[in-house]
Amino acid sequence: MPENDPEPWQYVLSIPNDPRAVTISRRTLRLILTMHGLIGLVDVAELLATELVGNAVRHTKGPVDLRVCWSAGVLRIGAWDGDPQPPEPPGQLDRIADQEEGRGLALVRACSDLWGWQPQSRYGNRGKFIWCDLAAA
Repeated sequence: MPENDPEPWQYVLSIPNDPRAVTISRRTLRLILTMHGLIGLVDVAELLATELVGNAVRHTKGPVDLRVCWSAGVLRIGAWDGDPQPPEPPGQLDRIADQEEGRGLALVRACSDLWGWQPQSRYGNRGKFIWCDLAAA
C-alpha cells in the first residue's frame, strides 16, 4: 500500500514490562510499516517508538501498549503505560545532549512533527498515553 493510501489503520501491541519489549516493539513496528509501504518512515519511527516504549518500561511497573495508527497521511506512534502522572517536560536537546538520562522526550519533540500526552484508562486502569506524529511527506 502506498503512503497516500486513504484507508486508515491501527495496530496495538500489548507487551509486558520487560527491557526486551523495546526490541520487540521496534521490530514489530518495522514490519508493520514495511507491509504498508511506509519504508521511508521506518528509521525515524523506530527511534521514536524506542524512546516512548523505553520510557514506559523504565519508569512504570505494569504492562505497556505500543499503538501505531495511520490516517490522512500521518503516522501516530504512541505508548500507553499505567502511571497516570504526566511526563517530565522535555528539555532542549542541545542542552541535555551529554546527559545519560532525560533525552527521550527531547528526541521525540525534535524528530516528530507533533507530540503530546493525555490521561487514558485501559481495562479500568488509570494511565497515560504519550504520542507523536510523523507526516509522510
